[in-house]
Amino acid sequence: MQITVEAIVKAPVAKVWAAYTTPEDIKQWNTASDDWHTTQSSVDLRVGGAFSSRMEAKDGSFGFDFAGTYTQVVPNERIAYAFGDRSGTVEFIDGTDGVTVRVTFDAETQHPVEQQRQGWQAILNNFAKHVEAASP
Repeated sequence: MQITVEAIVKAPVAKVWAAYTTPEDIKQWNTASDDWHTTQSSVDLRVGGAFSSRMEAKDGSFGFDFAGTYTQVVPNERIAYAFGDRSGTVEFIDGTDGVTVRVTFDAETQHPVEQQRQGWQAILNNFAKHVEAASP
């Protein structure tokens, strides 16, 4: 089963793309709630290149790595990736109201689908806020 989340980001597509693919930016927006943070991020943005983000509870009680390999990179338009036995895509759709960022990913089986959708949507909402706060 696949899950899709999306958000409209009111910024130029090049800026949206850069914020989504730059480790220092990722560390600022990649969280679903205020009690979590991303402590490390690496990006090798090319087909076959690896990515990794370390997400941790701020109280130190839990953490995990979200990592995978890029399978498609079309600058300012699309990123596809594999992580474990799952895959995901990120589309950057430039429009009159801003850039629609649409993330589609294979659901996992440990957590309820709605919980996964809410978590990924919260992260994407944080991404949009981060980019828009940095835009003039």
